[in-house]
Amino acid sequence: MLSDVYRQYIACLNAQDWASLGMFVHDALQYNGRALTLDDYREMLKRDFREIPDLFFDIRLLIEEPPRIACRLRFECTPKADFLGLHVDGKRVVFCENVFYAFRDGKIDNVWSVIDKAAIEAQL
Repeated sequence: MLSDVYRQYIACLNAQDWASLGMFVHDALQYNGRALTLDDYREMLKRDFREIPDLFFDIRLLIEEPPRIACRLRFECTPKADFLGLHVDGKRVVFCENVFYAFRDGKIDNVWSVIDKAAIEAQL
């Protein structure tokens, strides 16, 4: 099932197992309409973990409609400084991300992500 692959992908992210990311993501993909390579995507995720050391992807809602996955992820974390243009500066925040994925040949090749920035603003 595609949802099993997705759960393995999320486990890969949470483990920061960057060497295995290519098992789940194509060498070329689209992220919010922007063309990225697997290396670009990996670097983006690594940067997220550098800026938010306690980052953890928590699946709250997962809908599978092959070749797509829709997911609501919850985060409770402590960004070090600025996050999404907001001066969080080490404050613990809780927010969600609604993200949609398109898979091709069992791997992610398109990602659409919307983060609930208003929820973060309300906590600051």
